Amino acid sequence: MASGQPVLFLGIEGGGTRTVVLLVNTAGQLVKRAEFGPANLRLLTDTQLTRRFREIAKAFPKPAAGGIGLAGARDEKDRERIRHAAARVWPRVPCHAANDLETALAATGLKSTSPQRPVIQVLVLSGTGSCCFGSAATGRMAKMGGWGHLLGDKASGYEIGLRALKAAVFYLDRDNEWSRLGRQLLRTLQLNEPNDLIGWVQTASKTEIAELALEVFSAATRGDDIARDILDGAASSLAKDAVSCAGKLAKAGEPVQFVLAGSVLLKQVKFAQKVAKEIKTRWPSASVTPLKHEGAWGAVTMARALVQSQSSAAPVHVAIPQPAQSTLSATQLLSPTEQRNPRSMHLDRMSTRAAIELMLSEEARVPRALLTERAKLERAVGAIVRAFKRGGRLFYAGAGTSGRLGILDASECPPTFRTPPELVQGIIAGGQAAIWKAVEGAEDDAVAGARAIQFRGVGRKDVVVGIAASGRTPFVWGALAEARTRGAFTVLLCFNPNLKVPRAQRPNLIIAPNLGPEVLTGSTRLKAGTATKLALNLFTTLAMVRLGKVSGNLMVDLNASNLKLRDRAVRIVRELTGAGDDTARAALERAGWVVKEALRRLRRAT
Repeated sequence: MASGQPVLFLGIEGGGTRTVVLLVNTAGQLVKRAEFGPANLRLLTDTQLTRRFREIAKAFPKPAAGGIGLAGARDEKDRERIRHAAARVWPRVPCHAANDLETALAATGLKSTSPQRPVIQVLVLSGTGSCCFGSAATGRMAKMGGWGHLLGDKASGYEIGLRALKAAVFYLDRDNEWSRLGRQLLRTLQLNEPNDLIGWVQTASKTEIAELALEVFSAATRGDDIARDILDGAASSLAKDAVSCAGKLAKAGEPVQFVLAGSVLLKQVKFAQKVAKEIKTRWPSASVTPLKHEGAWGAVTMARALVQSQSSAAPVHVAIPQPAQSTLSATQLLSPTEQRNPRSMHLDRMSTRAAIELMLSEEARVPRALLTERAKLERAVGAIVRAFKRGGRLFYAGAGTSGRLGILDASECPPTFRTPPELVQGIIAGGQAAIWKAVEGAEDDAVAGARAIQFRGVGRKDVVVGIAASGRTPFVWGALAEARTRGAFTVLLCFNPNLKVPRAQRPNLIIAPNLGPEVLTGSTRLKAGTATKLALNLFTTLAMVRLGKVSGNLMVDLNASNLKLRDRAVRIVRELTGAGDDTARAALERAGWVVKEALRRLRRAT
């Protein structure tokens, strides 16, 4: 800041209903407070988030640092979204990005009084959404919930409002009578009859449904049994999650401070008391207190810590533990997949016929290049066979074309070899959406690759093949690193023989044939894509042969799920037994179209 200007810290906490912004000076005095519209990160595009920050910037002077905690911020990618939007609005202003749970806990200001017994806190939040978030003085963290209104938000305003709607129509169906709570809901929504709720709820926002919770609390106060049942269930559910969260950080009997936050718990005193009673019943050594300061004060605390850390060259930040990831050391030589092909320098001026001849001649080099790696391909097939025989699985992990080809090969195994869908699985950076379109930045996320392996339950019996044309894709390396820590057999399939991998990061096997440059520079859907398809064909086809799913060159374990495949099954049975069409078909029908069973029956009959 320029000399003479006051040093100010900006704290922003955004939730599903509103955004609270505080401006505080170095003495900790509040200079200005204001409220803006909601800022749940999951419900805002980058443009909308930047627009919200610009709205705030117009109302406040430029700060020395900012702390921003937004609902919906779950991982480092989300925090980077926040920092990026903040940098566009407040250039050269350091910003600490977090979620609203972290800022709320930071607002408590509670410190450990004994180094032998670190303070453990659990934030119990119920507002428009809900979540429980715990923190220990040792830095360990834990969470229950925070999955959004479709997957979670138990005991939130949203769920209480939605349960009221469901209860009203349920009791109408069961008792043929419209309840008092139902009448209250119709009056509040200005609807005329229960059927009108169908259209309203289909277009209602999360906030609009959450606002109905006020009617439930009001009805419960007047003795409505349905409303009371809804709130009793919500209190019990929230207390269970709070105690489960505490159990991740503390042993039974250890003191834990539960901090109640969010508009539902802070404004509905009787409900908060009910939740507190439930928590103490389940965790007798608990202390339960309401959050005394707005969560935005925690954001201010983070902003101040950021400036202090920069001045002392000791960064301070709140970090949620992330799964293992891996970064690859840079290689000195550019991957052949990224080099220019001297044969196609004038591709844009070639005749179509000449370009076709060029592309096909380049593709013809692929099998020869793969043959140079035949020993490693053989090792990979052997590892896959061993995995299958001991109950393991094969996973492909890749980004873009590499990921799509892995999914393609995996999807072909059940119909071709009658394997369960889980036996061969494809993992693509960016998830399902990336199958059909590019997902920006997905391939650069090593943590996402690791988490994909983690949540597929990869273990010692499995094989993980990472596919990366250049050999450098962070998503793939994150997946391989996590798979290796879990004891899986790991393979890297790439087309960069120049790759230098540190010993600590090396997978069990690296297959790296030199395909040379692509006809279209860097377009690895061409030769690299062809080579990938050929290699994956080898892996699964030869593994299935070794498992006895092939007789000669016939698929004796195909899944005859359509007319074409049933005709093929008939031909296979006829070829292997000499039976006529009718006999072969009848045997297959009796065997439920399982080719091996039909063969067994026919051979036994003869």
